[in-house]
Amino acid sequence: YYAFKRCKSLKQVMIHASLESIGSGAFYECSSLTQISIPSSITIIEKSTFSKCSLLAQIKLPPSLKSIKANAFSDCSSLTQITIPSSVSSIGDGSFSGCIKIAKIKIPSSLTFIGNRVFEKCSSLTQILIPSSIKSIGNYSFYECTSLSEVTIPSSVTSIGCHAFDGCSSLKQISIPS
Repeated sequence: YYAFKRCKSLKQVMIHASLESIGSGAFYECSSLTQISIPSSITIIEKSTFSKCSLLAQIKLPPSLKSIKANAFSDCSSLTQITIPSSVSSIGDGSFSGCIKIAKIKIPSSLTFIGNRVFEKCSSLTQILIPSSIKSIGNYSFYECTSLSEVTIPSSVTSIGCHAFDGCSSLKQISIPS
């Protein structure tokens, strides 16, 4: 746990292909980290693994990835894009919370719910593609996504949590098919 926490001069990490897991918080608050290559041997990104890596601008997630745990990328304030592989079946609470530069996210159809606070305070998020596999949107999921202007909620959604879209001050259109 927290193996390289606050290694503030660490800029680049290459993970060997034989490594099977990265512990919780391993690179927590490595504020100079700009690049990381995650091999396909990694199937789970543990909680807070890259949280507060404020210079991490992009990351390529392997197609073998199955789960992103809570706060895995929270407060990665330079992260501009992330592609969530279709192999991912769960995204933990707050995983991308505070990623203020992400503008667009496509949620894979392998997910059935969007957890609590997953995209909260992603203030540059203008577009979110919610697939018809989603049944539930958690509490504060898109809280204070101030650039989000349009949302289409598929008819598969049976539950929207409290404050899910609270503070989305640019939201002009919501489509909820019958």
